[in-house]
Amino acid sequence: MKATEQPYAYATLLERLEELYEVEFTWLKVEQLVQGLVNLDRNTQDFILGWAERLLTTNVYISHEFIIRVVEALDRLERRVIEAWAVHAADTFDQQGLRPALAVIQQVDSFLESAHAHAEGVAFDEVESILSTFVCGLSGRRLKLAQGESVYTDSETLYLPNITAKLVKSKDNFLLCKAQVAFMWAQTRFGSFRVDFATAFADYPDREQALAAFHALDTLRLEAYMERELPGLWRDMQRIERLRLDEMREEGVHGGTPLQAAWETCRGVLHTPSATVEDVLALVPQVLGLPIPQPVYQTRLNPDAVTACMLARMEREKILLRVKLAELVKEHKEETPPDLPFSGEEEERKEVAPPEFEMREVQEGQGMELVLDDKPIAPPEDVKQLLTSIMLDWGDVPPEFLVPAGDGEYDPSLYQKEEKDIEDVWKGIYHEEGAFLYREWDFARQHYRKNWCVLRELELPPGDPAYVDKVLDKYQGMIKHLRRTFEAMRDENRLLKRQSQGDDVDIDALVEALADSRDGSEMSDKLFQHMHRADRSMAVMFMVDMSGSTKGWINDAEREALVMLCEVLEKLGDSYAIYGFSGIGRKRCEIYRIKAFDDLYNSATKARIAGIIPKDYTRLGVAIRHLTEKLNTVEAKTRLLITLSDGKPEDYFDIYNTQYGIEDTRQALFEARRTGIHPFCITIDQRGKDYLPHMYGHANWVEIDDVKKLPLKVADIYRRLTS
Repeated sequence: MKATEQPYAYATLLERLEELYEVEFTWLKVEQLVQGLVNLDRNTQDFILGWAERLLTTNVYISHEFIIRVVEALDRLERRVIEAWAVHAADTFDQQGLRPALAVIQQVDSFLESAHAHAEGVAFDEVESILSTFVCGLSGRRLKLAQGESVYTDSETLYLPNITAKLVKSKDNFLLCKAQVAFMWAQTRFGSFRVDFATAFADYPDREQALAAFHALDTLRLEAYMERELPGLWRDMQRIERLRLDEMREEGVHGGTPLQAAWETCRGVLHTPSATVEDVLALVPQVLGLPIPQPVYQTRLNPDAVTACMLARMEREKILLRVKLAELVKEHKEETPPDLPFSGEEEERKEVAPPEFEMREVQEGQGMELVLDDKPIAPPEDVKQLLTSIMLDWGDVPPEFLVPAGDGEYDPSLYQKEEKDIEDVWKGIYHEEGAFLYREWDFARQHYRKNWCVLRELELPPGDPAYVDKVLDKYQGMIKHLRRTFEAMRDENRLLKRQSQGDDVDIDALVEALADSRDGSEMSDKLFQHMHRADRSMAVMFMVDMSGSTKGWINDAEREALVMLCEVLEKLGDSYAIYGFSGIGRKRCEIYRIKAFDDLYNSATKARIAGIIPKDYTRLGVAIRHLTEKLNTVEAKTRLLITLSDGKPEDYFDIYNTQYGIEDTRQALFEARRTGIHPFCITIDQRGKDYLPHMYGHANWVEIDDVKKLPLKVADIYRRLTS
């Protein structure tokens, strides 16, 4: 054994632990700890001391108790279980305080009973952001994820448990969560709930048995859809099903027997592309009383929750669609030029003729389009989503849904839905209502602090209504220049050469082809060139620092720059949003809506820009995570998250002012990049070079000292990312 690998001697351990626990101030005894560690090998000593140091960042007494207990339990605990045990104690401290966390450390045997779940299970908050992005990319209704007691969906929300640990390995448990989410999506996408459960199963003597048979048969149908729609994930689903069956056999549990002939017959019927939920209902009597197959990714069917959710949604969406169609009619009238004059009976008939909407199939099997007065129209994104949701529930759009609402026919409060129910969102010692919970990265612990930050979206009071006009007058020359820059960017074309067809001859390609022909080679047919108009699909989120340190010229610079950016972005036509952020402490993080993606750049938005004022502190990580979720709901090829800030992360008397805050921000930016977002920071902090390269990367930040440079810098970012 090399000298460097020799175990630490008693004196070395004593000195290190006395320094670690600052015994002259804490009065903690370390001699017992040294006695437990001194006879261990060097690798084990380093492992225990490393985790003791991580836990020290949480609480000194938890760290001290950890060393005592881990030495006593080494022969019963694998290292992965020790790691899970330590993290669970730290999480318990975060959520419930010192006494319950010490109980986790002291009650080792109790933890061992659920050790596998903690060591290899995947927690809901660890997979929520990844799976939410995955679901967002699937077709159909927009779905959200939430934590529940079991795995099921009510047709709007996909519920997963706190910990999923059915399989041996963590990576397989993550795949299981993904498969379960995909299965629930398939239920909403392919008509599993287009059933009147109360009527369809009323005549069965054993309703629960009939529902179980229906669910198993529908699973066969959905498997065929997933195999066709998500072939890669389907292969993973088959693999984890085989893993589960192998584990059951090793445990001596009977499972994995071939399907009986009746089930195989049903599989053949339900695997055809035309199979519907009506075919499933018709097959239920054929399998009643037979053992029911239950693949590991099959979720629970909750017909009561589905029925309640669908009834409320179907009525709400009918009202909402009729109101939206009335708005479309109004816009259509404003955009349509008036016809030539006419008079008499024709004029009276035209005034009273109601607009007629209908849904028509584009081509066979190619989807539906909305038609107004026999002409196709392109509805806005929110109406597209609404039509999609209605068709998922009904199979089509009933004609009565396509009658525009009359003036004053509906109170908007009847169809506006709260984005988030008011509820107690903090468990344990904290109780807040109506807030969002976000995790935070603890780099010393090398794990997330779960449900650590409470964030609220607040309305920003309007400012001076005349402010925007003053800025436009002050910077009219700069704005004209910026408009020309952005208009050129909008109209940028790219010359594609060596094409088989085109608008003009590619002289270079023709010369090369003629030279080839003289050598006896075959001439290429790619002799043309044409201009290709750039396909712009951009969404940009501006995240504006509203901390107290922006008071003065920095706040003025931010507001003036936003006015100029809005003016030119309106010309460019890209989707953009503006949110401010501030707060004080982890329990009062605040986001201020200045302009949402679907807000118009109107007098209300301009007043909110004028109302941007300095507030509290700069807890960046939670703001990035919240706005990343918002940005990921927008359909765009390129998504930008641009932060306007005057300094590094900080908070009120908090470790966020240290390297902790920088590392959490860096981790939040990494999470955003993983979803396809391009983060960029524009700072007014001359010391930004000390920390921004570490957080954003060397090429994704810039320091400016003049408001006029800010819109120009954004234009540079646009050009670089879309070229």
